[in-house]
This record gives sequence, structure tokens and C-alpha cells, in this order.
Amino acid sequence: MKHLKILLLMAGLAPAVAAHAATIEMTVNGLVCGFCAQGIEKTLRRNAATEDVFVSLEHRLVAVATKPDADIPDETLREALRDSGYDVTAIERTGRSLAEIRAGAAAKP
Repeated sequence: MKHLKILLLMAGLAPAVAAHAATIEMTVNGLVCGFCAQGIEKTLRRNAATEDVFVSLEHRLVAVATKPDADIPDETLREALRDSGYDVTAIERTGRSLAEIRAGAAAKP
């Protein structure tokens, strides 16, 4: 009976844990140079929930690692990038680390 209670408790917590991903990956149009990457990094690092940022010009990818128990709403991300002159076409929350994303971007032409 004790094990059943633990399993039920864990099953109830699973959606809450899954709801927060540590990394937000965005597809962004308008990235053309290193200054674009620097500007995006600077803009996104201003957000208190941001832990780290990765920008790949070649893959039109911007990834933000958030601090534990923190998140950045989609609209906040879209607005920050739109105000900087970029168009966010997709936002996805994933469990991939920035190290994994960097390695994947380096491996793909």
C-alpha cells in the first residue's frame, strides 16, 4: 500500500515537472551577422529568468537556458526579439541542454 501511494504521488507530480523545461528553443528570421547574435544575447540576458543563451546564425536558432524554477513567457520572448528587429517563427520548450544544442549545431552543416 505504501508503494502505491508513492507511485500515485509521483504520477501526480509528473505533469508539473514536465511543464517546465530548462531550455527554450526558438526559430528566428533575420539573423545575418555576429552583431545580430551579440544583440540577441544581450537582450535575452537582461531577463532575470535567463541562465545562458546560444545563437546559431546558420540554423536560425536562439536557445535560452532558464534558471531553476524559472520560465519566460512566449510573448515576452517574441516581444523582445521583435523589438530588436527579428521575427520569431517557432518556440519550443525542450529538455535539451545548451551543450547538446551547441554540439548539434556544430555537427549540422
